[in-house]
Amino acid sequence: MARFVQYTAIGGPEVLELAEGPVPTPGEGQVVVEVKAAGVNPIDVKLRAGKRPSAPITTPRVSGSDAAGVIAEIGPGVEGWSVGDEVIVTGAKGSYATYAVVPASGLTAKPAALSWAQAAGLGIPAATAYQALRSLGVESGMTVLVHAASGAVGQAAVQFARAMGAHVIGTASPANHDRLRQLGAVPVEYGDGLVERARAVAPDGVDRVLDGAGTDEAIEASLELVSDPQHVGTIVRGADAPGWGIQAWSGGSKVPLTAEQQAWRAEGIRIAAERAARGEFDVEIGRTLPLEQAADAHRMIEDGTAPRGKIVLLP
Repeated sequence: MARFVQYTAIGGPEVLELAEGPVPTPGEGQVVVEVKAAGVNPIDVKLRAGKRPSAPITTPRVSGSDAAGVIAEIGPGVEGWSVGDEVIVTGAKGSYATYAVVPASGLTAKPAALSWAQAAGLGIPAATAYQALRSLGVESGMTVLVHAASGAVGQAAVQFARAMGAHVIGTASPANHDRLRQLGAVPVEYGDGLVERARAVAPDGVDRVLDGAGTDEAIEASLELVSDPQHVGTIVRGADAPGWGIQAWSGGSKVPLTAEQQAWRAEGIRIAAERAARGEFDVEIGRTLPLEQAADAHRMIEDGTAPRGKIVLLP
């Protein structure tokens, strides 16, 4: 039997329940992965709470899309993978589980040196950060401002941008400034005076901005600091990004990702995994919890008590 965290109605964390059922079977182009760790992402919380639109719930819905584990069964039409392969998972049909169905396109080989928790924490953060920076055209010698730089996506973006040869400024609360310095970014505090503080550490100007905060303050400051609104991209304010004249990916954006951008997402996970295995990319794990405490994980994200770094569930 498999165990999984599901919900049958939109609501608070309390709608999440641990259930049991048959181990799923893979369909065409899919595999079943025995999950060793599942990453908890803000999008999981937003979908459960109804803050991000989704299809009507007609059958129990299992939370989560990121995980790491071992391939247990391979469906028709899948090539290049074998039962027993250790993999990083994105796009799972419910990763808060002991077994998850995953499209083969959502698999990345897990380096042996990478822990299960680290591997599970890579998915959406690494994919999103890398794709956003590539979409913005970040190049060596540029100055890049990352809002919410101490978050999971922000930390990935700082590390990718530094590897691309960019000078990186990151907004964060003072308590997280040392962490940003460790990753190679110059930290600045958000709030009143942000533009002046950013200009003080980047007197030659800011070339690109990645917004992971989603506040009016962050976007307004960004538009003051760049020469072209299209040099600002958000992963949070997708729904109203056109009104600001900025780029947007995810975050409620109605503009689908291009095939190239989808390829960048997969490339980002692979690059991050390989670098992490060599000790060149850090995946900060803030907390690990057993599967049955998924509601606690969601609650911490919603009420702002989540620790810095990824929350990972261990089935």
